[in-house]
Amino acid sequence: MNLKLLLFKTLWGWQDSLAKACERSQFDDFDGLEINLDHPALVVLPPSEIRRLLQRGQQRLIIEIATGGGYTPSLDWSPDDHLAQLSEDLLRAVRLNPLKITLITGSDSWSEPHQDSFLEAALDQIEACPIPVTLETHRSRSLFDPWRLSARVAKHPRLRLTADLSHWCAVTERLMTPELAPVQAMAGRVDHIHARVGHAQGPSVSHPFAPEWAEALEAHRLCWQFFLDRSLHLDQPITITPEFGPDGYMPLHPFSANPLSDVQILNAEMASWLRSNLLPAAVDSWLL
Repeated sequence: MNLKLLLFKTLWGWQDSLAKACERSQFDDFDGLEINLDHPALVVLPPSEIRRLLQRGQQRLIIEIATGGGYTPSLDWSPDDHLAQLSEDLLRAVRLNPLKITLITGSDSWSEPHQDSFLEAALDQIEACPIPVTLETHRSRSLFDPWRLSARVAKHPRLRLTADLSHWCAVTERLMTPELAPVQAMAGRVDHIHARVGHAQGPSVSHPFAPEWAEALEAHRLCWQFFLDRSLHLDQPITITPEFGPDGYMPLHPFSANPLSDVQILNAEMASWLRSNLLPAAVDSWLL
């Protein structure tokens, strides 16, 4: 089986142009870019120019959509409001011809009946989309609670997932490991991974290769490998985006507020580490 894994550069926190992002991504040996649909580097360009730049830079594209007014959804947005935005944003995203779309949607504030009816309506839209769409396990969203995931996927078997276990670390105050029920439940449904390392008190360590975070790194690696090993049946590439970023995730030095690590360098180092520590075992089992 010719299953391929591709590594993407996140443009979360990127301040330069899309052209410069393509250059940096090539230099750091990524296979493509992951970028929010409303990122400043995208909105200033017509779709044809975006496609041209990506093709010239030999970069694939993953589009991120976040409904609800931002990454933390406004409590004023109803399920219908989220669905209306999703409909518009899927049309916009398809024009860019991405490889995949990763979706941050819903709200943790809704009741269970509202969650279920919303997810079914969102999945109806996703099923009609010509691009594969995955829902991210993100805090403050419909999939914020790992302990409810088994019931979610039983009720909504069409769900395909972007696994970001760092959010669940923050929600549950514990590391996620492969034997836990939610990790077991999502295995085989993961099409995309956000490779940020969380810890029991937050969604991001300061540096994943510092010895004090060795246990957290290994817990995430075991889960990522578990997802890869359960994806042998897929006929599309498995994608991973190292996703260390700013905005309160990266710890800061007191008083100066300088980040403890450079996230651009850190994500490139994480991609290199993944190639060396994740791929070999998975490739052996893929019978390439």
